[in-house]
Amino acid sequence: MRVPLLDLSQQYAALAEPIRAQVEEVLSTQNFILGPKVEAFEKAVADYSGAPHAIGVSSGTDALLAVFMAMGLGAGDAVLTSDYSFFATGGCIARVGATPVFIDIDPVTYNLSTTALEQYLTGSCRRDDDGSVRTPNGEKVRAIVPVHLYGLCCDMEPVLEIAARFGLEVIEDAAQALGSEYLLRGRISKAGTMGNSGTFSFYPSKNLGAAGDAGMIVCRDETFAKHVRDCRQHGMEPRYYHHFIGGNFRLDEIQAAILGVKLPHLDEWSKARRGAADYYRQEFNRLRLTDRITLPAEPYRDRGLTNHHIYHQYVVRTARRDALREHLTRKEIGTAIYYPLALHEQECFRYLQYRAGDFPESERAARETLALPIYPELSREAQRYVVESIAEFF
Repeated sequence: MRVPLLDLSQQYAALAEPIRAQVEEVLSTQNFILGPKVEAFEKAVADYSGAPHAIGVSSGTDALLAVFMAMGLGAGDAVLTSDYSFFATGGCIARVGATPVFIDIDPVTYNLSTTALEQYLTGSCRRDDDGSVRTPNGEKVRAIVPVHLYGLCCDMEPVLEIAARFGLEVIEDAAQALGSEYLLRGRISKAGTMGNSGTFSFYPSKNLGAAGDAGMIVCRDETFAKHVRDCRQHGMEPRYYHHFIGGNFRLDEIQAAILGVKLPHLDEWSKARRGAADYYRQEFNRLRLTDRITLPAEPYRDRGLTNHHIYHQYVVRTARRDALREHLTRKEIGTAIYYPLALHEQECFRYLQYRAGDFPESERAARETLALPIYPELSREAQRYVVESIAEFF
């Protein structure tokens, strides 16, 4: 039996007619750049997430980059972030000339360890007389970028408390977590809306995927939102008057039209992914495999949240990861490794002079984690085959 890691064909088949109608409308108007479809989708995301402002951009990577540029991050600044994430999280910090400072992860959730974060700020950094925080190398710490990995929110209450205590901004990398919820100070909040700003990706494989690259920034502050809107057009306002150096980060009108059709179905798709995750757990328990393989954590399941996890990926872990993956490949089961290296292990970050063992939990996750097939239309028959194939391996 062949089971792909992801199959988008059924989703498209169900929405093909309205998607084609929206694309045809864009083509007929020939209004391709920052038109009414972008404006409508921005409003829809703002309403959905509960954010006052939403700014459509060209990708999740460019969303981070635009935020950092609008903040004025640059040489002499430092940003603290997870050591275990997609490359863009650290890469965009470096692209604006700032220094990425990596923090180890929680071994259960794979998200930023708030214990490690506090230990770094209190044990390695110093406070200047003006209250600013300096790294051991003297860079000024400006912000924390927590990552909501695999569709599960980072533990944001302590992150926000630490940020407030040290006078730091919080930029949420919510690329994988649109719609994921967290109980913040007794209120249900959505990923991306708890810090100063949040960024999303609509890469095709995301829970809400475009037909190419697309992204979104959400924030609370109206002045910052305007600054980001200018930033996505080379720092231009009005036309051909450039107040600062931005970039070409505009969301494409066709992508906005497609995403506008899909957004109303997002919660339904996330519910189906959770149903698939529940069935995986049931089958792993039935075959008594939970002492051989670690299943995804659900720390917020009993907190009264609907989207306590949206399962962008279903990631398990085992010390025999590579051998298991080879076995599943022979069984025609799609898998993926997110991510084979922690960020500090990447060659391009060698200049930061981190060493093996500096972030043991990130390094271990990179060696042991494996993503199994998950998408809303995944059949229970296919899931049984996946779990039985894993049982066969062990």
